[in-house]
Amino acid sequence: MSKQQQGLIGRRHVLLLWLRLRWKVVIIILMLSILILLLLLTSVIGVLHRHHEYEYNDDSINNTNKIAFLFLARRDLPLDFLWTAFFHDADVTRFSVYIHSSSLGFVFNQSTTSSPFFYNRQLSNTIKVVWGESSMIAAERLLFDAALKDPANQRFVLLSDSCVPLYNFTYIYNYLMSSPNSFIDSFLDTKDKRYNPNMSPVIPYQKWRKGSQWVSLIRRHAQVIVDDHVIFPIFKKFCKRRPPIDPSKGNLNILLQKQHNCIPDEHYVQTLLEMNDLEDEIARRTVTYTVWNHSATKMENKGWHPVTFDYANAGPKQINAIKAINHVYYETEYRTEWCRTNSIAAPCFLFARKFTRGAAMRLLSEGVVGPFDTSALNTNS
Repeated sequence: MSKQQQGLIGRRHVLLLWLRLRWKVVIIILMLSILILLLLLTSVIGVLHRHHEYEYNDDSINNTNKIAFLFLARRDLPLDFLWTAFFHDADVTRFSVYIHSSSLGFVFNQSTTSSPFFYNRQLSNTIKVVWGESSMIAAERLLFDAALKDPANQRFVLLSDSCVPLYNFTYIYNYLMSSPNSFIDSFLDTKDKRYNPNMSPVIPYQKWRKGSQWVSLIRRHAQVIVDDHVIFPIFKKFCKRRPPIDPSKGNLNILLQKQHNCIPDEHYVQTLLEMNDLEDEIARRTVTYTVWNHSATKMENKGWHPVTFDYANAGPKQINAIKAINHVYYETEYRTEWCRTNSIAAPCFLFARKFTRGAAMRLLSEGVVGPFDTSALNTNS
């Protein structure tokens, strides 16, 4: 074979080798391009997910299930006009309303409320409720019992007569229905002095819990409360509020202040569910926002009470600050509770209290829950 032929063969080998390498290079570049495209697509999906993470468009939610809104009222519902706007655009098959009024015999009708959503929604069986006494949790149990009679009620939200919603109905419905858990503010207070040793052995100290009374429950947990005939009697007997200082009683106050002090509604639901080993089934936080007045003077004379929102401090800045809260820190447990529903990051609070009528009017006028209609106001309520 001549040198010319050998050179020609060599060049062909080089050309074939180059062609093979070129295709390998093309394949590698193509694979890298696909990988980069996938990474970019994942990033975009992540951004879209974060943007829509609060919308809860969960197709698994059964829209025939209802939320039972349970109102604890001293007499009427002074913020009925705001709740009218809240319920106005809601599907009436997706919620129900129950009211316990401490004013025995009080009836919600056209003469006592501006909202048709509250007509005749008062319980027929009511009791006189006194703050800081077991009558408060007895009234709560009556509300849960009435709501459980409707099998469609699957979520149970306990509200005061000064509570307001922070979002529209659809948002709150999807938020609560998408979570399989109850929302209950529950923690172990290492500084707590309310536990009465006489509760033992029925309620051991290690099962004693504290938290807000404003809970949102799944049906199973509401049933546990209604079926309880063991823990509630112990609370009635041994968890009682110490009488406030009364200047007219003089030195008798010294003796009275030595009595054991306990606020039943801040312990009952939390302790009962812990006694039933259900704490793993709850999100240990409330969905109702409250600011507490920790004034020493007020605490000594009346006990701690929520700060009241009036027209001046119920503006967009204050409301948006509440809606921006995404975690709660429990100092006694050194625990940070990051707010989630159905494993999705979410704002902590759906409701807030205590709001005056003026504050509620401002919420409506600025479109927090619905359009403002002055004709909806009932001057008699």
